[in-house]
Amino acid sequence: MPEFITFKKFNDAALAWALTDLLEENDIEYRTEEGAFSFDPTFGASKELATEYVVKISPDDFTRATELLKASEANDIAHIDKDYYLYSFTDVELKEILEKADEWSTFDYELARKLLAERGVDVSDEAIANINKQREIELKKPEASQTTWIVIGYICALAGGVFGMFIGWHLSSYKKTLPSGERVYEYLESDRKQGRIILYISIATTTLAIIYKIFNATT
Repeated sequence: MPEFITFKKFNDAALAWALTDLLEENDIEYRTEEGAFSFDPTFGASKELATEYVVKISPDDFTRATELLKASEANDIAHIDKDYYLYSFTDVELKEILEKADEWSTFDYELARKLLAERGVDVSDEAIANINKQREIELKKPEASQTTWIVIGYICALAGGVFGMFIGWHLSSYKKTLPSGERVYEYLESDRKQGRIILYISIATTTLAIIYKIFNATT
């Protein structure tokens, strides 16, 4: 069975279902998940705004699904009103959309590319390939050392409890997904090593605490 990882996230159900329809039409397997945001800015006032819709596909299908999505959005761009906010963007701002495509919707990405082409900026396939290559290199870089969380992790680990286990597990094994579908570790190898130690200590102290409580309860 193929591994399914997050391809796109939406806070609008209609957008999520439009994507799944596109995937079905092109025989791409997918999975969907629905859940609440970790932070709800509406404080529960609107269930729709507080819900996140996740569409997952196989990493092997990322490139094909991305191209299909771009082609689909290109049809909508032809009918966009000229008062759409990207029309007021400078060349530099539009280039930033291309450079950080993973932070923007496919629609905005395709429109930014179209506007730059109309302004005489080189957005050929070769130029885009170079931009994507540089972005992949940037995204592959691990986060800066997580010293604060490591300290907190050791404190929680020695105190026992689930929170220490979670910090240790997260530091040691968390991966991020690149636009290509490749998954890489989020943190430095040195931090991951500390995470494993925190995890083992947390398991040991928690186990000892449980055994102690059981022993006291039976004596």
